[in-house]
Amino acid sequence: MEHTYTNALVNETSPYLLQHAHNPVDWNPWNETTLEKAKTENKLMLISVGYAACHWCHVMEHESFEDSLVAQVMNKNFINIKVDREERPDVDQVYMNAVQLMTGSGGWPLNVIALPDGRPVWGGTYFKKAQWMDALNQISKLYIENPKKLHDYADKLEAGIKTLDVVELNTDDPVFEKPFIQNAVKNWSKQFDNNQGGMDSAPKFMMPNNYHFLLRYAYQNNDSELLDFVNLTLTKMAYGGVFDQIGGGFSRYSVDAKWHVPHFEKMLYDNGQLVGLYTDAYLITKNELYKDVVTETLAYIKRDMTTENGAFYSSLDADSNTAKGELEEGAFYVWTKDELKPLLKEDFELFSDYYNVNNYGFWEHDNYVFIRKDDDDAIIKKHKLTLTNLSEKKSNWKALLLKERNKRAKPRLDDKTLTSWNAIMLKGYVDAYRVFGYDDYLASAEKNANFIINNQLREDGGLNHNYKNGTSSINGYLEDYATTIDAFITLYENTLNEKWLTTARDLANYTFDHFFDDTSNMFFFTSNEDAALVSRSIEYRDNVIPASNSIMAKNLFKLSHYFDNNHFSKTAMTMLNNVKPEMQDYPSGYSNWFDLMLNYSNSYYEIAIVGDRAKEKINALNKKYIPNKLIVGSTSENNMPLLANRYNPNNTLIYVCVNKACKLPVSEVKDAIKFIKK
Repeated sequence: MEHTYTNALVNETSPYLLQHAHNPVDWNPWNETTLEKAKTENKLMLISVGYAACHWCHVMEHESFEDSLVAQVMNKNFINIKVDREERPDVDQVYMNAVQLMTGSGGWPLNVIALPDGRPVWGGTYFKKAQWMDALNQISKLYIENPKKLHDYADKLEAGIKTLDVVELNTDDPVFEKPFIQNAVKNWSKQFDNNQGGMDSAPKFMMPNNYHFLLRYAYQNNDSELLDFVNLTLTKMAYGGVFDQIGGGFSRYSVDAKWHVPHFEKMLYDNGQLVGLYTDAYLITKNELYKDVVTETLAYIKRDMTTENGAFYSSLDADSNTAKGELEEGAFYVWTKDELKPLLKEDFELFSDYYNVNNYGFWEHDNYVFIRKDDDDAIIKKHKLTLTNLSEKKSNWKALLLKERNKRAKPRLDDKTLTSWNAIMLKGYVDAYRVFGYDDYLASAEKNANFIINNQLREDGGLNHNYKNGTSSINGYLEDYATTIDAFITLYENTLNEKWLTTARDLANYTFDHFFDDTSNMFFFTSNEDAALVSRSIEYRDNVIPASNSIMAKNLFKLSHYFDNNHFSKTAMTMLNNVKPEMQDYPSGYSNWFDLMLNYSNSYYEIAIVGDRAKEKINALNKKYIPNKLIVGSTSENNMPLLANRYNPNNTLIYVCVNKACKLPVSEVKDAIKFIKK
């Protein structure tokens, strides 16, 4: 009997799925009903994964999924499933691993064909229409004529997928020493681009965690050469087109080696991490450029990415409509000379010199992507200006062009809210507050933290991953817990509001109950309450966002100090020891683990501040870059392990402790800092 299907995505809330809701393909969302349907009808599943800001996903949709002939083939032979990778990173991870095993590389769109039981048998990324049709026809034919061949291949591939993210328990004694880290950094430095910053290749990704680690390592080891490289990278990124020179905020990456032409989508997680990175770099260098980057990025987040209730949206698309109504990459951000001249009038020449509206800043089709080459001092000298003069001109230009740009069709917004990405942005806000002291940064952070507690934290103590249209959904992944715990600890350190610290501890306990793997002492990516996928993976390699396990290990390290918890302490150490054998060969994939290793290889300080003026002292302490410390404090009597019996109503005292041994208390921040070595 013939079944008639319809496109079931119309009932979804993900903007990416809704973009496909009117394709002639009978798309289904990934859920129990769909998976059951594949089994009952014994049909192959076609699983297509992407995300709203993904350029090539839109291209493939236009070429193949909007085509009725392609749709006919897909609808006849497959149960078609569309997945938003940001909503379902667990599904994405399993099939991405499969495609990497099959083809040696991966990316999005990700297209996989699986048996009715979900096990993959074929896959790849972007396909042109003819290639796509050809592959679908061949596989459907094989499934009818020789299904055993596909089943055998699925068995092999399943075994391969299951070995991919397996972490062995390392039974060697945990030894974390400076030469080990030094060696890794030395090898890593062979890939540095010492002219343009970043790695010596294109495209260039910002990889904020890499530079956060390298910044800290260079600072703690007085390595001026490495510090220069990190500053070169941060400067070039801030000068490049990858930073939105008019509206603030960063795109995902640049397609060239000089950070010039970006892939224009803007992701929340990049911007949250980069705010923290530039904030710490400012603390070390006092470079005003870095402060401007933070200020302008947070202005962009507030203007374009924040909801009424303090939650953050996910991303802005690379594509937007041109004046002719055609969807084009970067259309919202680029300028022609003809547009700029009448707007800037007599300033056009100066502006063109500053932002390289010339051969250096030329992109394609008469379009320019603004990029800086010279610092302000050079421009001031060359054009005989004063600093005040140039600053005024810059803010006038930005206001003028932003206003003009906003008349254009805006890029599409992915307006779902993800707990993990919100926590990353929340932490960025707290970092900026820590260094710059603006109350509205703290207000945005607290509003978002309360949003997470009021909407994403469930009665049973678990978190949900997604929020849209007033509804919280999808059981949380390890990344949601790890990033939220991290953000809440940071918020506690800057407010001394214990609610954030106890919630962080409770969430950590929840992850032990639902995510912990007893055999490896690592954490699974998915909860033990979730439906089983082909494999239950352990995410431990750092990427554009650090691995959920490396963030978790750092959280447990800190929480073990706060609550004097030996179980947390031992777990953090074992986790780091487990990944240690892999760390030196590919340091950029383990930068957050290396950051944790610095906590063991250098002294790590617990700074307890007790008394009426505790917050004031913390603010003063935060004006110095001290990455190897945690802060605990109270303005009254407190029984926490690091605070018990330390309150003195007549004086605010600072205790600097290391390895459970404390220096004599002092009342001046400058005296406390003398106890602290890099």
